Amino acid sequence: MKKAMRTAAAAALVLGSAWMLAGCGGSESEGAYAGQTLHIYNWGEYTGENQIADFEALTGARVVMDNFESNEQMYIKVANGDSFDILVPSDYMIERLIQENLLQKLDQGKLTCLDKLTDGVKGLPYDPNNEYSIPYFWGTVGIVYDKNKVSEEDLEAEGFNIFLDEKYKGDIYLYDSERDSFMMALKALGYSMNTKDEAELQEAYDWLVQCVETMEPEIVTDEIIDNMAQGRKALGLIYSGDAAYVMSENEDMGFFMPESGTNLWSDAMVIPKNAEHVDLAHEFINFVSDYEGAMDNSVTVGYTSPNAEVMEELSSEGGDYYGINAYIPRTGNPNDEVFVYDEATRKVISELWSKVKVAASNA
Repeated sequence: MKKAMRTAAAAALVLGSAWMLAGCGGSESEGAYAGQTLHIYNWGEYTGENQIADFEALTGARVVMDNFESNEQMYIKVANGDSFDILVPSDYMIERLIQENLLQKLDQGKLTCLDKLTDGVKGLPYDPNNEYSIPYFWGTVGIVYDKNKVSEEDLEAEGFNIFLDEKYKGDIYLYDSERDSFMMALKALGYSMNTKDEAELQEAYDWLVQCVETMEPEIVTDEIIDNMAQGRKALGLIYSGDAAYVMSENEDMGFFMPESGTNLWSDAMVIPKNAEHVDLAHEFINFVSDYEGAMDNSVTVGYTSPNAEVMEELSSEGGDYYGINAYIPRTGNPNDEVFVYDEATRKVISELWSKVKVAASNA
């Protein structure tokens, strides 16, 4: 996922030295890793304001953080042998990395954070026993909409098909993500977003072509965040964490997830096979997953914390996301799915999405 930065809320959060006494590992870790350098490969704008400085102060280690813009960009480096101690890929990519033997199993005896995680992020299909991964953020994909322009009745009646409703022509954003765009189309048609059926994928392609040829959408990535916060269009496809930020900035914005289902996603921390500092990597996983580290992350970035206490506090009365439904991912809807990895289907979708964008440019 590509993420937003909540700078205002981050500035209000003062963690400072509180973590030094309360963190995972506590004083036993203090200075224990002096001279080591932890290499992390993570999404851009996806890190707590104090995360690196506090972890360096706690452990004595140095942290080098490189950023990627897509799971595929990250994969190329890892597959080519570049060495990192921590990666933060998405669910389906973790499944691929496991299949290709590029990850090592976590040492459960070195983890102190599993009991702090909310149940919704445990035992997901890509790593059912959490042998390889510990969630970093999680969320859903849904529709951000201007409550002054779009009725909830339309949303409930049409679901993702609202992106074909010509009353909103020229007033919609599509997200430039082949997976989530095809997820939207497949769910609108009543299919699984993990289908391998070529006929269903073709129907989804036709649905998307109809959308770009008749609805005059603007296909964007992170621009949707500020643009919807400023109410520039009626609706768009968006990640839940970005929607939470938009709603916190503009009370006229809402977030809706169709009953037909959506993408329940998770980005998680994993340790590559060629990691050089495995013990330090486990320390970082514990650090980020405990209360102070998780709170810093979620307040700064705006995405949902896997830490149950943090998630509850931020969504309760007085919390940053009280009354903002986008902050708490939906659980229990049988139509919601986690992406699974299938290389053949990925190639088909990638080729079809390129054709959709050509159709959009010619419309």
